[in-house]
Amino acid sequence: MLYYYAYTGHKIGLDRVKKAAAIIKGLESHGVECRLLVNDFRAGLAAREYGVADSITIETIQDIDAVAQIGNSVIIDSPEDDHGRLEKYCNEFNAVFVWRQNAEDKVRFSEYLLDGVAVDKAYEEAANKEKVSRKLFFLSDADYDKVILNHASLFENKGLELLLGHYFFVKYEDDLAKIFNILHEPEEYMDLIQSSKTIITSSLQTAFEAKMSGACVYFLNLLKADEAQIHYLQRNGIEMVQTIDEIDFKQNCIDTSFNQLESIVEDILQKLN
Repeated sequence: MLYYYAYTGHKIGLDRVKKAAAIIKGLESHGVECRLLVNDFRAGLAAREYGVADSITIETIQDIDAVAQIGNSVIIDSPEDDHGRLEKYCNEFNAVFVWRQNAEDKVRFSEYLLDGVAVDKAYEEAANKEKVSRKLFFLSDADYDKVILNHASLFENKGLELLLGHYFFVKYEDDLAKIFNILHEPEEYMDLIQSSKTIITSSLQTAFEAKMSGACVYFLNLLKADEAQIHYLQRNGIEMVQTIDEIDFKQNCIDTSFNQLESIVEDILQKLN
């Protein structure tokens, strides 16, 4: 059994779950039995929308061994302090994979570091589908600090439609309705990312998924994304902007995309055997 732990929550969002879903489905297609571990029940429900039917909720990275048994393998995607647990996991589990969280991350014990862009194949398949001429903004699945509302002037009167996040509160949605032309429900995520012609986002995972789907993608770095991942934007032909006004919506997009899903899955498979 391979357990995949993705750090999630109402302050963090679901980027890691979306990436996990792509990896898990890739591994399962090769016969590897996988189980997703998340921090909250709601993340597990969202994972079903991305094709992962089953998950287990745990509290922190320190609780992985409450589920995984000696001889199992684990993938960890989390910025949490493991408080010495990683060494224990490396000693007890068959193989331990850790997603790089920043450029300074190095191997500490016998774990394998993972890095790169992993996007669900469904987005590649959507690349040739006809796109709806909408300008869609998606911040993240979480906006605990009300970043959108605090930057309302960036979005007002720009003809934008907002894709809400799974962790947005109803009262907050009422406030956002005064800023955006149209609000879309979180359950529409995959369909909208695959069908929208222009997408502006502050989520790196969404930026990669949207680009893979054939959209014109602009990355608005309101959430201060980690530099270790930002360099992949350029490789995907995604422009980073500071304001919506910088975007020339009439300009043709760069036709490029960069998905490392297959190579990442193959790398994991080789180390499991």
